[in-house]
Amino acid sequence: TRSLIITSGDQSMFEKAQGEKVTLPCTFELSEEDEGPLDIEWVLIPADNQKKEQIIIMYAVDRIYNHYYAAMTGRMQFTNLDPRSGDGSLDILNLKAADTGTYQCKVKKAPGVQSKKIQLTVLVKPARTKCSIEGSQEIGKDVTLKCASQEGSPLLSYDWRRVSGTQELPATSMLNKNTGELLLKNASREYSGTYSCVASNRVGTDECSVELNVTPPVNTAGIIAGAIIGTLLGLSVLCFLVFCCCKKHREKKYEKEVHHDIREDVPPPKSRSSTARSYIGSNRSSLGSMSPSNMEGYTKTPYSQVPSEDFERTPAQNPTFAPSKVAAPNLSRMGAVPVMIPAQSKDGSIV
Repeated sequence: TRSLIITSGDQSMFEKAQGEKVTLPCTFELSEEDEGPLDIEWVLIPADNQKKEQIIIMYAVDRIYNHYYAAMTGRMQFTNLDPRSGDGSLDILNLKAADTGTYQCKVKKAPGVQSKKIQLTVLVKPARTKCSIEGSQEIGKDVTLKCASQEGSPLLSYDWRRVSGTQELPATSMLNKNTGELLLKNASREYSGTYSCVASNRVGTDECSVELNVTPPVNTAGIIAGAIIGTLLGLSVLCFLVFCCCKKHREKKYEKEVHHDIREDVPPPKSRSSTARSYIGSNRSSLGSMSPSNMEGYTKTPYSQVPSEDFERTPAQNPTFAPSKVAAPNLSRMGAVPVMIPAQSKDGSIV
């Protein structure tokens, strides 16, 4: 007695690139003995055996259920909208790297039960490949050309080729296909040109290029000497500017001090009016200390002339005056100090 069988081919492994579409086959044939309801399930078997299987999509009781696996919602469907025709294949759209795993198709129609496992590997194409140069691009030096893709599933392979000139790599070059490094030993001017690197894996390729320019050695001693001389000149100019600024600051400070300097040791000059006033004031103070009974001999003396600066002359320059014949009153009893006051005669001379 013949029962339900799966008629899909023997292919059980699929490799696809990210973003592509894959169809996982699952065709079957029913026997006359299979009279129960038809159930078709697709499940994802995790790599970790401790985790449970995850139902992706299911057909049961003439209906399709595709809401079990949120990571593939909107990206999966049965290849045939009516799986009862014997085709329970699964289409997965816009593949992602996370879709990699083992998928199992289970077909049930009592009493027949059959299943098939398929391994799906989603690979990422090489992308954002960058080329660079490491080392000095001088004649006689070793130069390394580097190539690396920032995206791409392993195993990545790198291959260098020369675009310009002879389009052949130099004889001294050493290529590492796994790391993408191309070593050019003892570089010469003939090595100059454009080099291209191609990164590839099982699902795609990516490319980048770099320009190599081998030049004669640079005069390092001259550059160092020039740098030293330039530094010394710069320091000299800086010191000169600092000196000028300090000098200017000192000059401004000196002018300010001289402008505001006040000499307190030199008294101001005396004016004639102040000398006369001080002389008259001293006489008045002396007269004020006398009593009325002794003022008769002093009131007769006229003060029609104000003493001038002649009184301040030295004894050798002042004229000799005869002492007054008027007897000084006895002022000791009154507590007053006698004062000698010059008098004027009838002819106007001072006696």
